[in-house]
Amino acid sequence: MAAPLRGQGAQGFLTGRHVLDRFFVGGPSVGRRGGSGSKLMTMTSRNKVGLLGMVLLALILVLLAGCTPSHPQSTFDTSGPVAKSQLTLFYWIFWAAVFVFVSVGGALLYILVRYRRRPGDGDPEQIHGHTPIEIAWTIVPAIVLAVVAVPTVVTIFDNANSPDPGALTIDVTGHQWWWDFRYPHPTDPNGRVVTANELHIPAGEVVNINLFSKDVLHSFWIPKLAGKVDMVPNSPNTMWIQADEVGEYLGQCGEFCGAAHALMRFRVIAEPRADFDGWLAAQDLPALEPIEPLAVQGKELFEGEAQCWVCHTVAGSKRSRGTVGPNLTHLADRGHLAAGLMKNDQSNLRKWISDPGSMKPGNIMARDAAVYSDPDKKLSDAQIAALVAYLQGLK
Repeated sequence: MAAPLRGQGAQGFLTGRHVLDRFFVGGPSVGRRGGSGSKLMTMTSRNKVGLLGMVLLALILVLLAGCTPSHPQSTFDTSGPVAKSQLTLFYWIFWAAVFVFVSVGGALLYILVRYRRRPGDGDPEQIHGHTPIEIAWTIVPAIVLAVVAVPTVVTIFDNANSPDPGALTIDVTGHQWWWDFRYPHPTDPNGRVVTANELHIPAGEVVNINLFSKDVLHSFWIPKLAGKVDMVPNSPNTMWIQADEVGEYLGQCGEFCGAAHALMRFRVIAEPRADFDGWLAAQDLPALEPIEPLAVQGKELFEGEAQCWVCHTVAGSKRSRGTVGPNLTHLADRGHLAAGLMKNDQSNLRKWISDPGSMKPGNIMARDAAVYSDPDKKLSDAQIAALVAYLQGLK
């Protein structure tokens, strides 16, 4: 709506053009008082524009710094066909957006400069409707949307349908806040090989993945191999990945799932088929029985007073059959602890057993295990050392 100007009575109105003129242009405008005030207003407006420009430039530089391909979770350094197709789609959308931004922004800047108010100008001629222009700005956006929509639909179908339905299929279940991986048994069609937090796959091959959630909404994301796919409770989802090169790829839960969401990580180890087959066969073996006295004491504590067996499974143990926490059968063979949070070494394992709540807030072990919730059952330093010795021998 037009607003009356001070000192002009009912005949003076401030139009949108006058507002833009006051902010961007230094010439005289309706409602200004004197030359010094005009100059002061011009300097203030220019300072605002300059400051805004510097802020925008800083934000662009920060964004570009976060998109470097060398980053371990950069989506601009793809290593599989799914991620490559999604990156190609991103470029289609990005350049379409650049076209729209440059076209609209350029037209706006041209109009602001070409038709800016000059000294002695009266009110501009009021017009309504321009059929050719209205037809143009209806057709052009439709063409831009079509350019974006076609590759989007093609990419969605390509990524949703596995090119090899008979390839290796792995069941992945998200928990608060760790990952359960289940592989087909190498010899028993009805059996499963269970691991946690480190996903091994054969390089150069299609791998089909069934996604499940045990509690809340999670999202499975391996930036260099594939985009995010949601894991919804009671609603299984599917995806497929392929790692073109041997190596280690970082994964992350991509959907906020609680206090330790940012600490719900995992690693994908892509290896030659022969190495993968050997690893899978080894994972099917029971854990080694401890021989060292301290490790033997740790096993007795694990299966007894500490009650670790209630939540964890160790294949070969007659008692450890819990499924609330990760499978620990071959824990010592894994490179990291606590869902990719830290390296798997003696120092970190000791810290994790001593106080898991401080390292991963809200985790179930710190909340429910009696050794953490009941002061009378708190583990002593000697007991923690024994548990560490036992767990480091689980190979």
